[in-house]
Amino acid sequence: MKKLLAVAMMVVFAASAVFAADTVVLKAKNGDITFNHKKHSADPASCKACHGDAKPAKLTLDRAKGHEICIGCHKTKQGSPTKCPDCHKK
Repeated sequence: MKKLLAVAMMVVFAASAVFAADTVVLKAKNGDITFNHKKHSADPASCKACHGDAKPAKLTLDRAKGHEICIGCHKTKQGSPTKCPDCHKK
């Protein structure tokens, strides 16, 4: 039973990534951010990095939360953008 539940949850998470938009444009005062959701969700386990333990759904981000999630993650991955103009495009 536990195995069946685990498989069902994996299917739901995988389907969430499939139906999510490929790119999302986040409006920002310093320039809009084009977020490549498809690239960031290549590994279903990565959903948790932004969406936490909740079922993946549209995020509501303010400046502080966006920077906490995005820059925090980018600092751990070599070669990821961390400077303002890397993401904010006017």
